Parts: sequence; structure tokens; C-alpha cells
Amino acid sequence: MENNKTIPNGYMTVGELAKKMNTTVRTLQYYDKEGLLTPSAESEGGRRLYNHKDMIRLHQILSMKYLGFSLDDIKNRLISLETPDEVAYVLTEQAELVKEKINALSEALSAIEALKNEIAQIQTVDFEKYADIIRLLQFKNECYWVVKHFDEKLMEHIRNRFDEQSGTALINTWKLLCEETALLVQKGIEPESEQSQAVAKKWWDMVTEFTGGDMSLLPQIMKFNESKESWSEEWRQKQALADGFIGKALEVYFNTLGYNPMEGVNL
Repeated sequence: MENNKTIPNGYMTVGELAKKMNTTVRTLQYYDKEGLLTPSAESEGGRRLYNHKDMIRLHQILSMKYLGFSLDDIKNRLISLETPDEVAYVLTEQAELVKEKINALSEALSAIEALKNEIAQIQTVDFEKYADIIRLLQFKNECYWVVKHFDEKLMEHIRNRFDEQSGTALINTWKLLCEETALLVQKGIEPESEQSQAVAKKWWDMVTEFTGGDMSLLPQIMKFNESKESWSEEWRQKQALADGFIGKALEVYFNTLGYNPMEGVNL
């Protein structure tokens, strides 16, 4: 029976490497089979042996696996590690990936705390609304707080009309329009100007996209807009700055159209 004395200096058996790296022999055998980590040598008795370079490569594999990469992704990201520059590059890349993981976990913790606070403020057992908040948090949507201010008619409309991608895109449009409108106000540009009218069209296009042309939703939207005292500070300031200006700009825009699409709507 072969003993460790026949193992060349600087090499390890699969069991030794597994123990050093806190993994299993089966895992290493699987990585070998998949071409991720092939042993660098073989002993006289046919035992597959790993060296310290293999250990570094294994560390790279295990780190990326922990960070959520598939084995195919890992295989495509592995490099030869033949020079100091290559090793430094790999370690730098791993450091960046770990930082991203830390940031993601920090965001997850913040989301959990935020959800706890939002639920405490709602103060009613509304699991459907809780689920809406969780879904928005999951997609890193900074406007998750919006949900608690929507009444059931608006929430039902949103569930039927938007998925996560389109909903997030619409909220991003809202944010950009608030910022664009605030800039016009700060520059003292008149609501009748060509630039302001282009922004007014964007606002109305956004409203149309949100409502799907159902103007009966406008009273609920106006009610939501009037609830700004409980909005986040950033959004309350942006929307308040935009409100007066865009109202005037839309009047001009509707006059140019020759009709007021909000006419007859009971606000």
C-alpha cells in the first residue's frame, strides 16, 4: 500500500487538498471530470496529485461558485495562472467579485429593514400589498415605498398591466422627468418654450403609458400625488418642484393638440 512518503514534496493527494480547502473528495473528483481542476501529477502508485498552483485554482473555483457563477461560467473565466501578473489579475478580479457580494448582501439587509418599517407603517394585514413591496425590493427598485400609497384600484391595474421590467422602466422614466423638469424650473425656462413642451409631451406619454388610456384612473393618480407628505424626502422635493411647472406646460400642450384629454374627468 502506498504511503505519503512516496508523494513528491509539494504535492497533495485529493483527500489532503479537500481537507485543506474545506471541501469534499467527491467535489474535487467532479471538478476533475468536468475539466475544471485536473491534478498536476500522478504518483507511482497511480494516485492523482495536486500542487499549490492547483490549490490556488481551486480557491478561484470555490470563490466563484460561492458568488453564484455556474460551472460553465467558471470554466470560461479561469486562466492559466502561469505568471505573477496572471495570478494578480485573478486575485484582483476575485476581490472585486467579493466586494459586489458584500454590497448585494448589504442591500438585502437594508431591504429587509425597509420592508419591516414599511409594514409597520401600513399597520394592516394586507399580504398582497406586502408581496408587492417584496417584489419591488427584490428588483432593487428604490420606489418600493410607492406601493403603500396606491389604492386597490391602482394596484390591481399595475398587477395586470406591468411586469417587473416594464414597471421599473416606467418608474425610472418618472424619476428622469422629475429631474428634467426641475432643471427647467431652476433655469427659469418658460412652460411655453419648445423645450418645456417637449418635456410636457413626455409627461403625458408617461401618464398614457401608465393608464393604458383609462382616464378613470386619473383621480387615483391625483390622490397619490397629493399624499406627498409621507413620500421619501428626495421624491417629495422633486415632484413638488415639478408639479406647478408641468401643470402649466400641459395646459399649453393640450391647447396645441386642440383638445384636453382630461376634460370630463372628475378629479
